[in-house]
Amino acid sequence: MANLRYFVGFCVLILVLEPKLLALADDSGNVGVGSGRGGGVPELCNIDARSFLPPPYGNLSSVICKPIWNTFILRYSHDEDNVVNIILSSVYTTGWVGIGFSKDGKMVGSSAMVGWINRKGHAKIKQFYLQGSKEWEVIPDKGELPLTGIPSSLVIHGPSIYLAFQLKFENHLARQPIILAFGTRIPKHSHLSHHDDKTTILFDFSAGSHVSAASTNFGQMKKNHGVLGIIGWGLILPIGAIVPRYFKHKDPLWYYLHSVLQFIGFAIGLATVILGKRLYNLIHADFPSHRGIGIFVLVLSILQILAFFLRPNKDAKTRKFWNWYHHWVGRFALFFGALNIVLGIQIGGAGSDWKIGYGFLLGIVIVTVIVLEVLAYLRRSEKPTPLDPSFQMNPVE
Repeated sequence: MANLRYFVGFCVLILVLEPKLLALADDSGNVGVGSGRGGGVPELCNIDARSFLPPPYGNLSSVICKPIWNTFILRYSHDEDNVVNIILSSVYTTGWVGIGFSKDGKMVGSSAMVGWINRKGHAKIKQFYLQGSKEWEVIPDKGELPLTGIPSSLVIHGPSIYLAFQLKFENHLARQPIILAFGTRIPKHSHLSHHDDKTTILFDFSAGSHVSAASTNFGQMKKNHGVLGIIGWGLILPIGAIVPRYFKHKDPLWYYLHSVLQFIGFAIGLATVILGKRLYNLIHADFPSHRGIGIFVLVLSILQILAFFLRPNKDAKTRKFWNWYHHWVGRFALFFGALNIVLGIQIGGAGSDWKIGYGFLLGIVIVTVIVLEVLAYLRRSEKPTPLDPSFQMNPVE
């Protein structure tokens, strides 16, 4: 009954802490005026871009202006015919600036408008199709944006670059994942260099005023989701599993250390799933394998928490079966957790830094296990072999 009370108390604690875990995980920062790095420079909205943009962009009325990221400013207008005029501006020195429209928040498969000033001083603006994450997979003069016959325009005014283009949608444009990126190298023959920085936000084009226009930086949410998954399932839980296997001779320190690490790892894993669920609801991502494995690993983690509270005494007859259950559920959880991290890095279009970083972390864990296993084997082999009881020394006469 005592273990059952502890378990109920733990469940209540998780329910109380869930909003705090979500707040910790969701460090996305709603993008808005004056929100620092995510909020752009609000003073740039005071510039009347219509005064120097060519028609029809210079003749627009009811333009909504919104700082969205760094110095990126988004101005837009739309009418009852679902025609949307987009004016993207950013402080510019050299290189290229782009805005992409995505179906699911991923860069791959999206279409983008990119502008730059070439080495001869000519303004260039083109549509690109992001077929893949490699430079040669970003194809110029291709894409799925519903551009109208109105020519796109690129203007340099003061320290900023302005990209203006017109789209016509079949339905009213509302919440739309958009990708913002820039590179400092001038494109050669319309081939973009790798971006220096980028983000993905969910922007609400249906808002009727500047104040209520809102966007969510779920690019940062995706990063937080990945970081939490790697820390919880890729680092803390594996360390928590290593402790009881190789440090049981440090009793009872190993038990307390193992328990604390597993509870911390479970809490971080829970925050990972909560943030993943929120991302799924925001962008309606269709990744059933990643989502399913994540839920499966969470269920296995809950079973491990249950095992802690329902642990029988050492002398109990059921202790052997409990050990089998605890060990194998834990191994499955660690295996599928690592598998889902790799899958998440792949489908999230993460760069080589993520792959190298997690590969390095996984390599350290594997090497640590091998070294500890060898040391444990040597320790066992050094133990003196007990004498055969049938061998008796002759008594001294």
